[in-house]
Amino acid sequence: MTDTIPHVAIIGAGIGGLAAALRLSHAGLSVTVLERHSTPGGKMRTVHSEAGPVDAGPTVLTMKPVFEALFADVAERLEDHITLIPEPILARHFWQDGTCLDLMADRAASAANVAACFGSKAGREFERFSARAAALFQAFDSPMMRAARPSQMTLATQVMRQPALIPAMAPHRNLASSLKAQFAEPKLVQLFARYATYVGGRPDASPAIVSLIADAEAQGVWHVKGGMHQLAKSIEALAQKFGATFLYDQDVADVRRSGKKLTVTTGSEAFAVDIVLFNGDPRALRMGKIGSDCSSAVTATQTQPRSLSAYVNAFAAKVTGPQLAGHNVFFGDNPAGEFGPLADGRMPDDPTLYICAQDRFAGGAPEGQERFEIIMNGPPAPDGDTPSPEEVTKCQTRTVNRLKQFGLNFSPVPGPAALTTPAQFGQMFPASNGSLYGRSPHGLMAAFKRPTARTPIKGLYLVGGGAHPGAGVPMATLSARHAAAAILSDLSSTSTFRQRVTRGGLSTGSAMTAAGPSRS
Repeated sequence: MTDTIPHVAIIGAGIGGLAAALRLSHAGLSVTVLERHSTPGGKMRTVHSEAGPVDAGPTVLTMKPVFEALFADVAERLEDHITLIPEPILARHFWQDGTCLDLMADRAASAANVAACFGSKAGREFERFSARAAALFQAFDSPMMRAARPSQMTLATQVMRQPALIPAMAPHRNLASSLKAQFAEPKLVQLFARYATYVGGRPDASPAIVSLIADAEAQGVWHVKGGMHQLAKSIEALAQKFGATFLYDQDVADVRRSGKKLTVTTGSEAFAVDIVLFNGDPRALRMGKIGSDCSSAVTATQTQPRSLSAYVNAFAAKVTGPQLAGHNVFFGDNPAGEFGPLADGRMPDDPTLYICAQDRFAGGAPEGQERFEIIMNGPPAPDGDTPSPEEVTKCQTRTVNRLKQFGLNFSPVPGPAALTTPAQFGQMFPASNGSLYGRSPHGLMAAFKRPTARTPIKGLYLVGGGAHPGAGVPMATLSARHAAAAILSDLSSTSTFRQRVTRGGLSTGSAMTAAGPSRS
């Protein structure tokens, strides 16, 4: 390394940190990634089972163009590194009265399924809802998701140019009330209200504009051959090809300024760098988890209130009962029994459960044990909280009993070792309160309150689901584009460093036709 090659330390090897490492190493910077866990991926994690590694984090990949752009910007092709297989069934939805509805990658097929289940009027309501979601997505993709720093003025100008967006936005309604005005069928209200939980919110508190997520998902859902962790591994390997170094089991204890450099201290060493890119929950900075020098990097408003967490079971078992697709939702009887307790900071009394049947992607019909992930929404956990045996038992009992009501039975049933609680997520990701999506999406202006890539501290930048544009694998990947562009721009204006010439590169636009969150 010479004085003209800046050294960047990336704290955290989640998807945002990985994508930033790839972009920055390809641009010619010296990149060191420090990860407190032993593998890359962050929340995109796996656990061991007798049937193989089970995805225990995000299971859905949407917005494929975002990932194609990431690889294209470093002169590579996504398909040369991972295999993405489209899912014809976006998700299969079950209600206890026997109703079953498949939403499809083919939009016309989805509309036909809705009409077959709930009548022609419901089919027409679904088509109108889908059109509204598509209009919102198209309108706010560029000024919000793809903007490095979204502007309320730019957004207002966009709405003024297209006044028909105002009723679609329903700015004075939350998602739940907006859906009740659009659908006469309560089951469809319940189904589409769940999109609030995809970004860590409750439908009775999240803005109605969250419905645009429906269009992001309708644009396509893919699964990663070999599991979601293969995406993390492929990005890590490519970043290493361009010279990035990855150091695991390295917990950063302190970052402080020393003259023109930043000194990063782990449990085993201290070294000086030019740039620090933080890929953790921004609240950890405010709470002083990497030293007092960084505690002013974000404000309380940028990190509070907190998003939802989850109770996640990941295990292998044989299953009997209803025919499962790859992605499945088993609805509770009364949304108030789920979201009322969550608002009070408690486990849901009447939970809706998401089940990923990992071995059933692309119409798979496994024999014997297969891999499952079951997700129940949970409240954030207080700092320092630990799961009690009573909480674990209650969660497992509530999960198994709820699914038995649908005739779904696992053998063996998941035990305590299969469960990760909100408190355990809080331990994995310091100062996060176990919130899997960073700041809460509640309130119409929530999207403007997340921190962006640049911080007030010179040399310190942010990336990941806690920063703009928000949570979810595609969003965190997009945040890496914003962060890398900010770093390279600032370096070019203050040093003699010039990034290497690349095909496409960070200075050119990437083909991104989607920018909404994924089920994660």
